[in-house]
Amino acid sequence: MSMATIHISEADAVRDFAGLMAHVRLGAEVVIEFETRAVAVVRPAVPSGPGRLLSEVIAAAETRGSSAVLDGSFAHDLEEVINSHREPLNPPAWD
Repeated sequence: MSMATIHISEADAVRDFAGLMAHVRLGAEVVIEFETRAVAVVRPAVPSGPGRLLSEVIAAAETRGSSAVLDGSFAHDLEEVINSHREPLNPPAWD
């Protein structure tokens, strides 16, 4: 559900950033202003979805004339890359 746009000063945004973000999570767009000029817009992120299929990526690469070759060891190489970075994500406390 989209809400109306909220206009707020920089000073008010700093004083209650958590409240500002609560409005954004509910779908509001927040325009942060300095004096009478908009300096930033905060809006909900657009979900990126699951990504593209590998077949779509290959078709796009071929369309651009790419000479990349996915050989028989591609899956093994990709799995090796993924396994080399298995450490857990430790976001900062403020995230």
